[in-house]
Amino acid sequence: MRAMIVDDEAPARSELRYLLEETGRVDSITEASSAREAVEKLMEGKVDVMFLDISMPKTSGMQLAEALHKLKNPPAVVFVTAYSEYALEAFEVDAIDYLMKPVDPDRLNQALDKVQARTKPQTQSHSSVERIPVVKSGRKVLVPIDQIRYIEAKDDYSCIYTDTDRFLSTISLAKLEQKLAPHGFFRVHRGYIVNLEYVEDVEVISSGILQLGINGIEGKKISVSRRRVVALKRALGL
Repeated sequence: MRAMIVDDEAPARSELRYLLEETGRVDSITEASSAREAVEKLMEGKVDVMFLDISMPKTSGMQLAEALHKLKNPPAVVFVTAYSEYALEAFEVDAIDYLMKPVDPDRLNQALDKVQARTKPQTQSHSSVERIPVVKSGRKVLVPIDQIRYIEAKDDYSCIYTDTDRFLSTISLAKLEQKLAPHGFFRVHRGYIVNLEYVEDVEVISSGILQLGINGIEGKKISVSRRRVVALKRALGL
C-alpha cells in the first residue's frame, strides 16, 4: 500500500508517518505540506491512499479532495483533522474515513482495512491466493496457504513456515499480508504474520506484552506489537 500524508504542519506529518510505519502495512510514504505539492507528487507516482488534513493555507483539504475526483484513478482519501464538524462534508466528497487528531492506532488500522478493501482488485479469484510460490533447494514450489503456520520477515525475503518445513519467498511481508488477510492471517508485528487457525495459546508476559504459541511449531513464541493487541484480541474473539 502506497500512502501520502498531506499536512502543512511538519510535526503532524512526522507523527502520522511514525504510526503508519508501526502498522507494517504501508510499503511507501510520501509527504506534502500543501495541496499544490500533493498534486505535484501525485503526478510523479501512484498513491493508494491520501491522509489529508482539512485546515491548510490557500487550498483546503476539502477542496483538494473534490479536485481528486477529476482523476481517472484517484487515491482513497482519509481525512486526519482536529475538527469534528467537517465529518458530514468529508463523506460527501467520498472520503473513506475520518480520523481525529491525535490519531488512535487502532482507528488508523481500521482506516487501512477500509482502504485495502476498496483497492483490492475485484477480478482477483480465490484460487489465485490458495498457494504461495516459494523457493526450496533452488527450485520453485507452491505451498498451500492452509499449511502455513506463520511468516517471518528476513532481510529482503519472507520465511514461510509450515509444521514440517521452512521456505523462502521473494514476496514482501506487506504483499503477503494483503493476499492472506482474507484467509485468516493476521499481521501481529512488523516482522510476523500468523495464521490465526494455528494460534495455540496466548500468553501475557512482563509489561503486558503478548506472546503467541503456534500449533505444530514447538518452542516458538511470537511477540505481538502493542499497537496490534486490541485488533488481535478482537480477531481471536478474546
